[in-house]
Amino acid sequence: MQLRLDAADRLVELVEERRGPVFVEEAARRLFALRHAPIGMARSLLEEVVAEDARLAWRGDAVGLAEAPGADLPLDRATFVVVDLETTGLTPTTARICEIGAVRVRDLELVDEFELLVDPGVPIGAAITAITGLRDADLRGAPHPAIAVRRFLEFAGDAVLVAHNARFDLSFLDRETERLTGARLAGPVVDTVGLARRLLAGRTPRAGLASLSQFFGTSAQPCHRALPDAQATAEILIQLIGLAQERGALTVADLVDLAAPRVRKIYAKRSLAFGAPTAPGVYLFHDAHDQVLYVGRARDLRARLRSYFRTDRQRPAVESALGALERIEWRVCGSELEAALEELRLLRELRPPANARNARPDRYVYLRRRGETVVCSSKPSPVGPLKSRTRARLAARALRADEAERPELALPRLRARLNDLSECRRFEDAARLRDRLRAVEDVVRSMQKLEQLQRARCCLVVPSGEDGYARGVFVANGRIADVRTLASRLEVEAGLAACARPTEEHLQPEEIDELLLVGSFLRRPPPELRVAPLEADEILRSAAALPRALAGRPRRPARARAA
Repeated sequence: MQLRLDAADRLVELVEERRGPVFVEEAARRLFALRHAPIGMARSLLEEVVAEDARLAWRGDAVGLAEAPGADLPLDRATFVVVDLETTGLTPTTARICEIGAVRVRDLELVDEFELLVDPGVPIGAAITAITGLRDADLRGAPHPAIAVRRFLEFAGDAVLVAHNARFDLSFLDRETERLTGARLAGPVVDTVGLARRLLAGRTPRAGLASLSQFFGTSAQPCHRALPDAQATAEILIQLIGLAQERGALTVADLVDLAAPRVRKIYAKRSLAFGAPTAPGVYLFHDAHDQVLYVGRARDLRARLRSYFRTDRQRPAVESALGALERIEWRVCGSELEAALEELRLLRELRPPANARNARPDRYVYLRRRGETVVCSSKPSPVGPLKSRTRARLAARALRADEAERPELALPRLRARLNDLSECRRFEDAARLRDRLRAVEDVVRSMQKLEQLQRARCCLVVPSGEDGYARGVFVANGRIADVRTLASRLEVEAGLAACARPTEEHLQPEEIDELLLVGSFLRRPPPELRVAPLEADEILRSAAALPRALAGRPRRPARARAA
């Protein structure tokens, strides 16, 4: 089931990128990594994928998007159901629905409402309680998600679904609908975020629900509860339909088209990624003057680079870099770990403007006591260094002077205060305290992680870019002591000698970056990584145990593609 759904998602994405039907042979090659697919075999491979997904339909010997039922309805005769969900988290794979609210809009008027609490089967957590005011006791005995979604679908019927940031709400509804019926929702969906961005361009800088509610002066005020948020979205929808009609929109299909994301101009530059290998490495985006705009790393260079040219927009800085992009350079590395270390070095050396997390030592801060307050400072202290100045400042506002050197002592106090604010329904104050509490928790986790990593003494053994060899990253005394190719016992002994050298008392920010990077690979090691204690025989044994296909696979030389 999951493989079929994934294939359908990729096929829909391919059709949307091409802005039209895709011949069956090409679709099969792209989905199943085939060099050659005769039309008969290709059609048989895709038959089940197309048949089981209502978004897709056959167009002769090509696959295209199906016409959604109800898309040709005139706007003034269509029935819309505006839905909003409250959930226990952000992703449907790990979170569940805890409330559904919906409003029916007919003849451009609000005519009916639907509101239902849902028992997610898991604790909703203090953060969700602080935002919504919902507590586990409120949801106990409520219908389970599958029953709740079935009742909502009965309420919605054949109406056109509308949601604010529809991708979020529909992902949860689709997951429960798949469990009930084995298929996703098939009708047209209008996203008021995309519609507002298109129709209000230049009139309002934000398309959030609260901002649009204020812009249109809705009577319902969004408050992170499902029904009020759905009511506000419904009022916004009616206003946006009026603006869409002024632009000539006549049918639901016209409205869906206005709300759909535009195909990015950057898609025309996808040829710059042609020829990228399927190997680990780093990549650099260059502009017309050969300035490096962005640096990244990838386990699979080809897949990562191609992902930049799909329909989803990147964050603004990367989107700007893609707009100015003229050349992509890539450098193949022996392993993902080596690529990550190379990326870190390039970030420090080049400081590309589009990288959100530039490796700049001057940006690190520490928490320390100043009189009766706690402040952020560049002066070293026991609490630091911390990478995010913003999070550090939030944490400082929540801490008392006697908690400056041990922030974990503040957690029980802050959590109790958050519960009090929630029970008193002071949701705005609770939201502010929630952010500060999370910042303190981040600081505590960062310091615990750093202390644990400083005690690590090991050698990370990974494939080398040189055929038949392994690469060793020696970690000791809270830093990377040495990195070298493990060509012989002599190289291993040299790495162990580097681990025994005396070190400075305080770690430098550059060393912290490298140590945290190593920690991420220790927590989730890729298949080709081996971790050995600092003993020569164990390190040599780990190097020899690397699969031949990984340790000795041929490497393509670093290349760069020009426009």
